[in-house]
Amino acid sequence: MNIQIFGKSKCFDTKKAERYFKERRIKYQLIDILSKGMSRGEFKSVSSAVGGWEKLVDTSSKAYADSTIAYLAYEEDKTEKLLDTPAMFKTPIVRNGKQATVGYCPEIWKDWE
Repeated sequence: MNIQIFGKSKCFDTKKAERYFKERRIKYQLIDILSKGMSRGEFKSVSSAVGGWEKLVDTSSKAYADSTIAYLAYEEDKTEKLLDTPAMFKTPIVRNGKQATVGYCPEIWKDWE
């Protein structure tokens, strides 16, 4: 199992996800999405695993409200805007190879063990 957690340091659900894997002694890699962001390849892999890039966007965030992503016409432009503004990502994004989840999903992670 190769777990990556993309999260924000002040996100409660990210901390819960970390605790979930720590308690089960499952090694994971924590990536601060605000400082490191997400590569284009990681983004493609995660968005196809969760059913589209729209599920990765936190529409209730201040970053989303301040952005123009909702008004962009092309998917490529929206993807570019999202990658340029990592504060718009819903967190945690937990990735295990080709599988991924958005949010706190212990019922799915249990199947990964």
